Amino acid sequence: MTVLSAHTLDRLGYGDTVIHRLDPRGKTLATLVFVLTVVSFPKYAVAPLIPLALFPLTLMILGEIPPAAILKRTAAVSPFAVLVGMFNPVFDTQPMAHIAGMTITGGWISFASILLRFLLTVSAALALVATTSFPRICQGLDAMKVPRAFIVQMLFLYRYLFVLVEEGTRLKRARDLRRFGGRHGMGLRVAASLIGVLFLRTYERAERIYLAMCARGFDGHLRLHQGLRFGPADALFVAATVAACTMLRFFPVVERLGRWAAGWT
Repeated sequence: MTVLSAHTLDRLGYGDTVIHRLDPRGKTLATLVFVLTVVSFPKYAVAPLIPLALFPLTLMILGEIPPAAILKRTAAVSPFAVLVGMFNPVFDTQPMAHIAGMTITGGWISFASILLRFLLTVSAALALVATTSFPRICQGLDAMKVPRAFIVQMLFLYRYLFVLVEEGTRLKRARDLRRFGGRHGMGLRVAASLIGVLFLRTYERAERIYLAMCARGFDGHLRLHQGLRFGPADALFVAATVAACTMLRFFPVVERLGRWAAGWT
């Protein structure tokens, strides 16, 4: 991960589209409703989750967000989802379906459900950041009376993650230059030394940042030049999201479409 790629979503968040202009509180509430809807489905649900992909797709299309920017970052953290569900096929061997002569067990279905939930929720969260910017999300959370200590911690973590990545990249470049083109892997001793140096540099920089913030009178309040305004468009966006998520959660849309298609054939 390079500093350039880490800044990509942050740059996209300052666009000027119909989605970017919505109030961050409305987009955050809509995304939260979407995530809660996704995780509320039963563990064997796969097909009913597919229509929910309309939410992140809508954010990306209306926000003019390149799908590759979302998919690459989703794929980068996908091993965590694989690790969570990789043993499901081993422990859940109950037959659930027969497709083309093959028996599909409940473990494979629940594993697919975990991967699909992960794809939907992470892509929605990334699309929210790419159409809002993280500082604006924190500003919206502050207006929604979320504890300020939590918001400040989130804002600092996001802001100085780029600094940490840049510091780690600089250490890696220095290590590569001292290897004189050697191709052998990094030993445990070298890796521990680099981690120690990175920790010390991070601690020293945090001290300097804290002193600089105190000198400038930082009191824990978020002050952005752009104000918040929850208008009719924001209310319509939240209401449409809640209505769509409620319908997809409690109404068997995929089953009805399947029966309708079977009737036509």
